[in-house]
Amino acid sequence: MQIIHHGAFNGVTGSCHELCWQQYGILIDCGLFQGEEAPKVLDIEFPVGHIQALVITHCHIDHIGRIPWLLAAGFRGPIYATEATAALLPLMLDDGLKIQLNLNKSQRNTFLSLIKSLLRPVPFGCQAPVTLPNGDRLTLYFRQAGHILGSAFVEVVLPDGQVVVFSGDLGPSNTPLLVDPVSPARADVLVLESTYGNRAHERQSERSGKLKQIIEQSLIDGGAILIPAFSVGRTQELLFDIENLIAGSVMPLLRVNRQRMKWQELPVVLDSPLAGEVTEQYNLFHRLWDTEARSRKRCGRHPLSFEQCITLESHQQHQSMVNRIQSTGEPAIIVAASGMCSGGRIVNYLEALLPDPRTDIVIVGYQAKGTLGYSLARGEKRVKINDRVIEVMAKIHILPGYSAHADKHELVQFVSNIGQGPKKIHLVHGDHRAQFGLASALREVRPDSEILVSANG
Repeated sequence: MQIIHHGAFNGVTGSCHELCWQQYGILIDCGLFQGEEAPKVLDIEFPVGHIQALVITHCHIDHIGRIPWLLAAGFRGPIYATEATAALLPLMLDDGLKIQLNLNKSQRNTFLSLIKSLLRPVPFGCQAPVTLPNGDRLTLYFRQAGHILGSAFVEVVLPDGQVVVFSGDLGPSNTPLLVDPVSPARADVLVLESTYGNRAHERQSERSGKLKQIIEQSLIDGGAILIPAFSVGRTQELLFDIENLIAGSVMPLLRVNRQRMKWQELPVVLDSPLAGEVTEQYNLFHRLWDTEARSRKRCGRHPLSFEQCITLESHQQHQSMVNRIQSTGEPAIIVAASGMCSGGRIVNYLEALLPDPRTDIVIVGYQAKGTLGYSLARGEKRVKINDRVIEVMAKIHILPGYSAHADKHELVQFVSNIGQGPKKIHLVHGDHRAQFGLASALREVRPDSEILVSANG
């Protein structure tokens, strides 16, 4: 058995790992590189003829974005994913093909038909056998990772009985929408993400209160609140919390431009057709929600599709909203992609509203180095958008409580709670500091484990 890292070994994006058995292999994820990690050429730079299957942990673009290039390289094996991930995958790839390759609808449909023919949805906890040409069999199990809808860590049982676990991206504990990840009973080898391996998040319980404060102050100051958010995961967490704030019976009336406004009158604009489609899948797969979220739905509330949440579909609707907010300064919460401000509709809002000191920008996710979101999070006062230098007069807020990744303590706890093993831990999906910081913490709780820092090369 051998593990080869084809991405996310010395950075956060481009997740792609190969598990080799004898002369054959399976891939776990095939993601896109983003920000400064993005190469000039996106070709698959490793042989694929011996690859027997692709296993998808979840549908973020840094875990699935290179699948078109994998197919172009000749891969035609089965693609294993959880049921929810299999439902989301065509939506996410369709969006990527439109943006990255500028393919028309007919071209995208041809590609998506191929993807759907290769997909093998697997329920959580059920075994999925992968029989190799030499007769050996690998057995896959998907376990809930709590990162986004359908996200999983993967247990692979080898023909010799060894268990190899790939964490994918692990979610934080005690979030109100998705269940917490539970450590595997056994892992002889663990490939573990380390995105926040050297940092601690604020408590999840604090995030809603901070968001409430930002909204209230913004309504006093005037202007819009812009929230760049990934279409899968972060958007739904935000809608969940905003609905809860609106539904709270103790919410006071707000003063806006000397007038009194109820929370129920505050427009919430979801300006992302993809996020709208993804949110529909979240509602369809509500059986995967955590207890609190399911109880709200049973009580007749609609935590992801409440009345005052407006979804904009067309580009014309989007541009009209940008112009309206820019000219009137009226209050609104705008949630739009992309989460790192590296493209998508959020860029037009930022270009129009960053120079306005009444604007509030709420950063809720990881920002890869080299992206516009990274520059804003660092507090830069001039940024370039569409070859124009834009003065940043807007207020920037960082809310780490909305991170969809486990932090250092939660990653260590995940490893500590593994019943048997691991003998070896590969740290991936983190920058150098995150990997080294997590390695140091893991050596204290697993002194007998061999810890490999992939960023060492």
